[in-house]
Amino acid sequence: MRLTIGALSAIERVGNKLPHPFWLFVIMAGLVILASVVLSALNVSVVSPADGETVSVTSLLSTEGIHFIIGDAISNFAAFPPLPLIVAVMIGVSVAEQSGLITAALRGSVTRVPKKWLTFAVVLTGISASVASDAAYVVYIPLAAMVFKAVGRSPILGLVVGFGSVSAGYNAALTITLTDALMSGLSTSAAQIIDPGYVVNPLANFFFTFASAIFLAIVITLLTELVLVKLSGNAREDEDAEIGDLGSMLLTDSERKGMRRAGLTLLVYFGLIAAVLAPPASPLRGEDGGVLSSPLLSGVAFVLAIAFLLVGIVYGRTTGSLPTMASVPPAMAVGVRELAPVLVLFFAAAQFIAYFSWSGMADVIAISGANFLESTGVPPALLFVGFLVLAAILNVFITSGSAQWALIAPVFIPMFMLMGISPETTQALYRIADSATNIISPMSAYFIMVLGLLQKYRKDAGVGTMISLTLPISITVFVSWTLFFFLWWGLGIPLGPGTPYTY
Repeated sequence: MRLTIGALSAIERVGNKLPHPFWLFVIMAGLVILASVVLSALNVSVVSPADGETVSVTSLLSTEGIHFIIGDAISNFAAFPPLPLIVAVMIGVSVAEQSGLITAALRGSVTRVPKKWLTFAVVLTGISASVASDAAYVVYIPLAAMVFKAVGRSPILGLVVGFGSVSAGYNAALTITLTDALMSGLSTSAAQIIDPGYVVNPLANFFFTFASAIFLAIVITLLTELVLVKLSGNAREDEDAEIGDLGSMLLTDSERKGMRRAGLTLLVYFGLIAAVLAPPASPLRGEDGGVLSSPLLSGVAFVLAIAFLLVGIVYGRTTGSLPTMASVPPAMAVGVRELAPVLVLFFAAAQFIAYFSWSGMADVIAISGANFLESTGVPPALLFVGFLVLAAILNVFITSGSAQWALIAPVFIPMFMLMGISPETTQALYRIADSATNIISPMSAYFIMVLGLLQKYRKDAGVGTMISLTLPISITVFVSWTLFFFLWWGLGIPLGPGTPYTY
């Protein structure tokens, strides 16, 4: 334990020296510029296995390069694939969140569950709480502690289970979330380095993440009842602990009525879509008459935005949280305002990826890396494990999942594509690594937040207490979810609708 705490303290010290992700991308962009000058001067080039043409590195400080850096800065940002996706989805999600629907759904999911199913319900709801984005941490984790206390169980155990399910299971869910739109946009941008027409759909990993949510819920439930319950027994709450009042978390009659109406609205919405899509000549089908080529899939972000918007409006009008239709646009605006830090990060990330691609460095690194790995004869399974371990380690230092994916996707997606591995497969692997180590990173603001909550129940709790309770979840999720992926991959089950494993 002392060794673990010492290692995490070292990680915290190193991580604290890292710059803000915005400056990290600015620095990386600067390094790309310098590297392009050096590699261009050395006439570094490779032969593309796709068409046999020679790909050379072009200096970003050449006349053309300078024109690109200055003249295309705005278009690089505007054409950044995640940008329109996340804005569109967030407009709808924000209405559902501002109306109180998402919070009510989280509360309602666990406050009326029979005791014998409580742990599983808390875990599964926490895993799917990523639909509320980072609000899930603030709303759901304290609720999980109060729910456990209300049935006579340790609130510390409830706190850890809530944190573990929300954080370690963040990239798995029973529904499409904002993360799907965000990650698919970044994956598309990286894939287009090799194939300009390639698009990664937000539904690309949906089958896998849906099944993973149920699988992880079972795994974390078993871990809780067999291991964590014993560990939490050694960390009992103080007699004067600030437990909180579960009564205020129960749904009111108005909220239940709003939930029913919102649920009915959602059923009608998707029912109408299914009815229109069913006829072979439906305008919602693709040009080939297929469902997988339907604009509903390519435009799934818009479909989801409308769904969140409709249920949010219905719930808000029912409960009075959105008293008039004039209240809806301001609720939308809240979501856009909350995206401001992400948009700032995206501006720098868009330039970094654009420089990396335009200079030809992305192609050279991808082709060289793919050629080297193929020459070693390393099997795909071993490549996957290596990528998982690397991403998991990086995630301890760079806790923003989107920032880390924007940083490594332009390297690994093109490289793996040249080895015949699809971007969707690489993205699915990243989901595992990004989720599993969230819960043990002292660099995470939510790690600190949960430690603060823990100290409300036990004043002498410290980082060691947190690690002793969360490390088993991190290790178990990483190992079990990795094995689950290999089983899924080995059986050849699609990761999502029409999603290939190979490129």
